[in-house]
Amino acid sequence: MNFHLEKSKNQSLSFPFDSSITLSIKREDRIDDYVSGNKYRKLKYNLDEARKKGFTTLLTYGGAYSNHIAAVAKAGRLFGFKTIGVIRGEELITKVDQNPTLSYAKANGMMFDFVTRTDFKFKTTQGFQNKLRAKHGHFYNVPEGGTNELAVLGCQEILNEEDAQFDYVCCAVGTGGTISGLINSAQPHQKIIGFPALKGDFLSEDISKFATSNNWHLNLDYHFGGYGKINEDLIAFINQFKIENNVPLDPIYTGKMMYGIFDLVQKGYFKDQSKILAIHTGGLQGISGMNSVLTKKRMPLIL
Repeated sequence: MNFHLEKSKNQSLSFPFDSSITLSIKREDRIDDYVSGNKYRKLKYNLDEARKKGFTTLLTYGGAYSNHIAAVAKAGRLFGFKTIGVIRGEELITKVDQNPTLSYAKANGMMFDFVTRTDFKFKTTQGFQNKLRAKHGHFYNVPEGGTNELAVLGCQEILNEEDAQFDYVCCAVGTGGTISGLINSAQPHQKIIGFPALKGDFLSEDISKFATSNNWHLNLDYHFGGYGKINEDLIAFINQFKIENNVPLDPIYTGKMMYGIFDLVQKGYFKDQSKILAIHTGGLQGISGMNSVLTKKRMPLIL
């Protein structure tokens, strides 16, 4: 998978308040508009493995606005794989063309298998998998969110020699694959801080399956109520951040992470003179879908 890796550079950021701490952001979002950030990293070795084993079809899972669904659809089109998306929510069957993520995936050739929200919870069980193979035949199975051992291997390549100067590396956390890769490739002096987009502490166990060090911590204070939950305070922060730094953030993952970093800096969490690197994991395609929701709620939109 060859994308614009040279665009993934560190960009210095500014705080709207005085601080001895320096903050940079690794622009993994610039690798590609859709196969961006951690999605590129997670798919890189999985696609290599699929081709090596002779698979011609990729099957994966996601919700209505899933960055992962959009990324797999485009990667499949670019590299000659058929793609199937198992989508959470049967009510979406008639709403594909009104949904920016699903319509994009469809335009890139992805076929959909809509399942009920209850059935979706059992997607990893043997019975569910047997039904999928009876229905769709031979396929390479990519987990929801893309996290597996090959995904973690790809995410270990996010950090480079230049990044050894940083004391802290921060990232948003969804399924745990990205932070696991960062943990495994970090320098001994570095602390990895994850900002989960989901409510709850269950991710620690998942991360521990892949992480090889104990140099990490999850901060559970900035999920804004759970996955996909936002408020006007977060929207205002994302918009002001873009104006001041010319860096767009998505409201599900990177916006919450950066809000958390700014808040922790103000609260004195980081040592004076610390150097922080935030990882921009992409996901910007989700902004249009969120703005559709915000419009219905008569809330401010994300720039």
